[in-house]
Amino acid sequence: MTQVDTAGPVDASLERSIEGAAVVVDNTAIAAAFEEIADLLELQQANPFRVRAYRNAARTLASWPEEMSLWAAQGRDFDELPGIGKDLAAKIAEILQRGTCDQLERLRASFPRGITHLLQIPGLGPRRVHVLYHELGVRTPQELLDAARAGHVQAIPGFGATSERRIAEAVAGYLDRSHRWPLARVDAAVQAVLAHLRAGPGVEDVVVAGSYRRRRDTVGDIDVLVAGSRGGNACRRLCDFEHVARVLAQGRTRASVVLRDGLQVDLRVVRPESFGAALVYFTGSKPHNIALRRIAQSRGLKINEYGVYRGTRRIAGKTEASVYATVGLPWIPPELREDHGEIEAARSHALPRLIERDDLRGDLHAHTSASDGADSMEAMAAAAREAGLDYLAITDHSSGLKVAHGLDEKRLLAQMEAIDRLNERLRDIVLLKGIEVEILADGSLDLPDQVLGRLDLVVGAVHSALDLSREQQTARILHAMDHPHFSILAHPNGRLFGTRGGCALDMERIVRHAAERGCFLELNAQPDRLDLFDVQCRLARDAGAAVAIGSDAHRGSDFHWLQLGVDQARRGWLQKDDVLNALPLAALRRRLAATMGR
Repeated sequence: MTQVDTAGPVDASLERSIEGAAVVVDNTAIAAAFEEIADLLELQQANPFRVRAYRNAARTLASWPEEMSLWAAQGRDFDELPGIGKDLAAKIAEILQRGTCDQLERLRASFPRGITHLLQIPGLGPRRVHVLYHELGVRTPQELLDAARAGHVQAIPGFGATSERRIAEAVAGYLDRSHRWPLARVDAAVQAVLAHLRAGPGVEDVVVAGSYRRRRDTVGDIDVLVAGSRGGNACRRLCDFEHVARVLAQGRTRASVVLRDGLQVDLRVVRPESFGAALVYFTGSKPHNIALRRIAQSRGLKINEYGVYRGTRRIAGKTEASVYATVGLPWIPPELREDHGEIEAARSHALPRLIERDDLRGDLHAHTSASDGADSMEAMAAAAREAGLDYLAITDHSSGLKVAHGLDEKRLLAQMEAIDRLNERLRDIVLLKGIEVEILADGSLDLPDQVLGRLDLVVGAVHSALDLSREQQTARILHAMDHPHFSILAHPNGRLFGTRGGCALDMERIVRHAAERGCFLELNAQPDRLDLFDVQCRLARDAGAAVAIGSDAHRGSDFHWLQLGVDQARRGWLQKDDVLNALPLAALRRRLAATMGR
């Protein structure tokens, strides 16, 4: 499980300046240097007690509440630290002064650059890496994978074919960790894992932490926390899960597996009295947790995954709220824990009341079988009502998008009449007349003004000429937004996960223009889009441009995607008042009418 609290080591190049003084190094950077020394000593097969001394020193420094740079300024001796003798104290002083030390540089010179990455591969300890390096000359994970696939590993005494296969699988998994999964694509697997673990004995609570809990649009792996006293049971249960393809590690309180679809799941079991502290520790981004740790240090406290400590006494940790309270902060929603101003907002009692799914009153982007949807207009209305919506905009494609069997002027007029007739029969939901109109390369719209002017809303979208320059693409969209009947810019960036990263755009200009023009930006909740991005949602909020969260539903079962849009909006600090379709129908009609010049 990836640890994000500052108790873990960081890059030894991390340096900072204090009030213009000489450059100094954080405790975490000193700890990282000691961890690297320990790794390289293990590769040299040095005395285990010597290696352990560096490991222990690294742990002490990573969790120490006072910076060593301040000790140096005060003239204090580093050997006052527990477990730190004269030799290690001298190295701390050297690293503080230079950012490195002679021993680390000598060890690095004796090995190929980056060989310590091999130590991060599950199942490969220092002794095995030592043998593989000296027998095969492998220096990187890719070189090791190539050697294993070529059958060279099994030729080494003590390895064999089974070891070679497991090493190849472990290295391939390690190299694949840079792959990130769209959030929606892991939801089913995550819920299956949670249900499996909850059904086991000795489990009091199970929560997914990490970027999944922060609801990032993509996740690398899944971090699961279990509260309970029988950790071995939970770890065994995860490893026995029917969808597990291979087990990377298994212990009493930790386990790591790869599911059949390639998703890695890391499990950590903690006692109930530490569950809240573990949630804070494993949920927040690294910068968020660093900020918390520094506040704690200023109060003479230490925060780690087991709790908040004053000296050796644990004073909080059972709940997340108790952890935040010890540093004078209210509980911060997981989606905001990125160190993007949330701590300052919490300190000044200015955290937003984030939008929730129940705040949405309708959906302003949906398709029917009239274009590329799967269900009839009536079926979509029934599904929207079942999803708790009061209104639904029918926004089939215009004819410019040939592959979607888009509507021309004649077909759109017929659909508008059909909506009027259907609304006479519907109960508890109202259909709005709309269109997802193509924004052509010159910024004009794909249907005549006299037709667009009769709609309740016009959703403009770019589906072609995606390779225009940044200036051309931005001018195209700005021109479209100036159209008198333009309402909402659909999926503004044009991103599709796994296919394209989006158009080149000056999004700041587009957001400002939307605010000035009085039109709206869509946060498209379709799983392969999630577009606007979270930072752009916040940009829109700050500029005063309202956001419409749209499902882009193509069948009745797609309305549950609205939750993904709400998650993204929450990461963008959006509140109910920032979201167009959180308005009741009468207020929405007034806003749309004003945008369309009525």
